[in-house]
Amino acid sequence: MNKVAGVLLCLPLLIFLGVRQIMDIQFNRNCEGYLKRAADANTVELAKSQLQIAVSYIERSSLTEGYTSVIYRTPDEDIGFWYNNLRGSLDSLISMKADATDLEKSNMLIKLRETLLDHGEKGVHVTCPEGISIYPYNVFCMITAIFCSLLLIAGCFVYLREDYDF
Repeated sequence: MNKVAGVLLCLPLLIFLGVRQIMDIQFNRNCEGYLKRAADANTVELAKSQLQIAVSYIERSSLTEGYTSVIYRTPDEDIGFWYNNLRGSLDSLISMKADATDLEKSNMLIKLRETLLDHGEKGVHVTCPEGISIYPYNVFCMITAIFCSLLLIAGCFVYLREDYDF
């Protein structure tokens, strides 16, 4: 009986991790993937269409201000700066004249790529505030993760209790 109870106490963490992963996938499908496509676009028109999809999602989801941090704020978690940067890039693409030279278009695409992508230890990745996929539920997710981790520890203790006579 203790083994079943121990396993059941571990399940909330698995469920939480599954939900968290689904939220990451949804953000990637609706925003981050389009930001990557905009950065990879070969024409201003294609970049503009992909960036418009991402910015529309950001605005619909109210991801335009705030911080993703829970305990203390750092500049890389500023949603307002991130959104304003993306909005400014989109506005620049929209305002680009149809008769712009190839050099102007190329410079715009290079500037956009530098805005949308970062080069890190693991290679190139889309610039997004850490934890944006769960915003505005960051505090709730942190508390849930702590609670589920405590249940996991309790579950391990209950599961192993019979074997080791704690």
